[in-house]
Amino acid sequence: MTSSPASSESADPALTRFMGLLSRALTEGRCEKLMLASYHGDEPQLERVLARPIELRGQPHLSLVWRYKTRDITKNLPLDEALATLPGLLGPAGFRNAHLHTPGEEVQLAFSKKGKGSVRVGKVAGAADAEADEAKALPGGHNREKHRYLELSRPFLRELGVTDGQGRLVPAMSRKWKQINKFVEVLAGALAASPLAEASEVNVVDFGSGKGYLTFAVHDWLRHTRGVDARVTGVELRQDLVALCGGVIERLGLQGMAYEQGDVRDYHPAALNVMIALHACDIATDYAIHLGIRAGAEIILSSPCCHKQVRPQLLSPHPLRPILQHGIHLGQEAEMLTDGLRALLLDAAGYDTQVFEFISLEHTNKNKMILAVKRAKPRDNAEVLAQIREIKAFYGIREQALESLLVADGRLAA
Repeated sequence: MTSSPASSESADPALTRFMGLLSRALTEGRCEKLMLASYHGDEPQLERVLARPIELRGQPHLSLVWRYKTRDITKNLPLDEALATLPGLLGPAGFRNAHLHTPGEEVQLAFSKKGKGSVRVGKVAGAADAEADEAKALPGGHNREKHRYLELSRPFLRELGVTDGQGRLVPAMSRKWKQINKFVEVLAGALAASPLAEASEVNVVDFGSGKGYLTFAVHDWLRHTRGVDARVTGVELRQDLVALCGGVIERLGLQGMAYEQGDVRDYHPAALNVMIALHACDIATDYAIHLGIRAGAEIILSSPCCHKQVRPQLLSPHPLRPILQHGIHLGQEAEMLTDGLRALLLDAAGYDTQVFEFISLEHTNKNKMILAVKRAKPRDNAEVLAQIREIKAFYGIREQALESLLVADGRLAA
């Protein structure tokens, strides 16, 4: 994992060009992902490095994952540090190929055996349509507001840096703008299918709300667009973000919105109709879902992150052990089982549940969403509970946090 970035004097011209294109894509918010492949270095188990832009503590970073045959190592680096690190990983004695993906292009850097570099830039199929569609969402483009749930002119977007002082989308925030609208679209569909469809008052709690992009968006859409008396609370562990978002609420004079410091494990909302928990790590997702069930939330929205609890339980003797000996397969299986069990447990608790791919979120490389909408009428859950027992027995799963929490408070039989 060591690197020794090449100096500007010695860098291959192709490498210099590639790094310039990458730097520009990151600055403009167009970088979707980066992959380094065809490794010829001195670490025999290293296969590739994967990178994607994320946001940490309100600052842009590049998340780099060194993928070995049996493990992954992740480093989240500020953009300047990442751009200084990558050249040292590339070359004839390192990764000989790099692929940069943007919405409109795929840029490939390749080194020959003799060390000569070349850069190829290719258009992505359908990119022209995608670019035209995005242009229509920008000021001066064709009117596409009927496909947007929020207006770029909304004040909270300016306060959070999504738009500039003239209400124009900041180019580096284009992905965030898409994510905000997609999330509100998912919530809108869930509301329409839930007992809250005609409600005049809705209480929302967003756990791990961070800088509040989605929290403010939900509040604005419910109050400004839907005309609902919404009470939206962001719950965040980091005091600096609580203070930042509290300042935005105060400056804009927002009614029905609050930001509090707290942890999902011991937070007790006064009222809860919609529970949101994005990127809650490992069993924190289970605590959040359990809180939603316990509070009788009509809608539960969760984007899980990390799946550590079930993973070691799959290492016991098992027919799939030859397949699961590979770290990537073990991780994928643990993720599928964990979220599959969560969906079944929500079903057993009285919710209609969907698990689907959500637009990629900047805080995590996980883009899965668990959406649960409370049923109007209860139904027998014996069949679902039998399925859960079968799955656990087959995989040798001894404990799953959400199930343990539901058993502990008497909502499921032991």
